[in-house]
Amino acid sequence: MITDVSLVALLGAARSDRRGLGAFNVVLLEHAEAIVAGAERAASPVVLQISENCIAYHGGLAPITLASLEIARRSSVDVLVHLDHIENPELIYEGVELGVHSVMFDASKMSYGDNVTATREMAEYCHARGVAIEAELGEVGGKDGVHAPGARTDPSEAAAFVAQTGVDALAVAVGTSHAMQTRVAAVDHDLIRALAGIVPVPLVLHGSSGLPDSELRAAVSSGMTKVNISTHLNGLFTKSIRQALDEDPEGVDPRMYVRRGRDAIALETARLLRLLADTR
Repeated sequence: MITDVSLVALLGAARSDRRGLGAFNVVLLEHAEAIVAGAERAASPVVLQISENCIAYHGGLAPITLASLEIARRSSVDVLVHLDHIENPELIYEGVELGVHSVMFDASKMSYGDNVTATREMAEYCHARGVAIEAELGEVGGKDGVHAPGARTDPSEAAAFVAQTGVDALAVAVGTSHAMQTRVAAVDHDLIRALAGIVPVPLVLHGSSGLPDSELRAAVSSGMTKVNISTHLNGLFTKSIRQALDEDPEGVDPRMYVRRGRDAIALETARLLRLLADTR
């Protein structure tokens, strides 16, 4: 859909209503098609996320980004295209030129001071071009990264980070971990409430694939706003394709089995968006 909506506007509305804004990672073109189909089915806005790994797989930023932007443009609901966990500033510069709506600049591996400096400079660059920016506050001195299960974000440090950098959203560590293939994780709800009470911008939950439905809803109720999900959808996509190939071992047309994976993502995206929108 061609609108003037921005990530800041969508996050602000969701935060005010205590709803979650679903953000799902694009891996293949079929992911973008399926995620948007699911969003249309749920009549909900959605964020298409493109990571550095995805960019590397497709041999560059432009092919998958331009395709995702066109799918977003044709949608009947608001769809934003967002660069996710980008550590290389050049990719952000290129993405902004291509027309992405928002970026997540990840300097969390740096020291706190260097993270602040680099993120502030990137925020100034993005804001001057009308692009929203999300950042991540890493665990200072941590070996496993911000989203290792034991990592936690300090509320006062998070508030200071936002004030010093001017970012529009902040990814925080509250107990989730990336790439979980089972939905058995739990988050620290007291910490989420503390963060939401002091951090002036919407909070982002990464590694949400590991959370069961009850925890997803509770995390949003506690104060999370943007909810990132990737591995969970990839698992359903792969499972559906395996089933299709088992059912037709002689088949050679990839559209026949990849379609099954695409349909599975669309159905689950719609379900998750409805879940995140109703957290009462």
